Amino acid sequence: MVHPHHGAAEIVKRVKENIDGETRQYFQLRIATETSLMVMIPIDSIDETIRPVISKVEAGKVLEKFGEDPMDSGTNWSRWYKVLTEKMTSGDIFQVAEVVRDLTHAQHTKGISPALKRMHSKARTTLSSELAYAMRVTPETAARRIENALPDPPEEE
Repeated sequence: MVHPHHGAAEIVKRVKENIDGETRQYFQLRIATETSLMVMIPIDSIDETIRPVISKVEAGKVLEKFGEDPMDSGTNWSRWYKVLTEKMTSGDIFQVAEVVRDLTHAQHTKGISPALKRMHSKARTTLSSELAYAMRVTPETAARRIENALPDPPEEE
């Protein structure tokens, strides 16, 4: 499964919890990128919260996103940051790939702030965690495939 804020996760078990006098069924998820992090998702709202991991074919299409023209920050940096943040929390792996592409390009061409460096790292980790499941490879192999699929930095003149 994939959690929109944490990336790929495994359902560990189904539990019953009584919270504020209401008993509900939950799935307990172990987040792939932070194995000590467990997240509880109410089973009755599972469809609005998590989604299945993409297929191997879709994983290839995700990597193709890196060949598209990157979106630049332009003059309105705060608007660009907001757009990138929305993409990161969308739960859409294609949008997370766009964040990786755009921030990689920005880092190569003009540098990025510490906040954007953290977002870039989180986006790469989120992306590689899902691609690892989709392609049935290790997260390290998925990270290498991401690196290999990204365009080379522009050459300095």
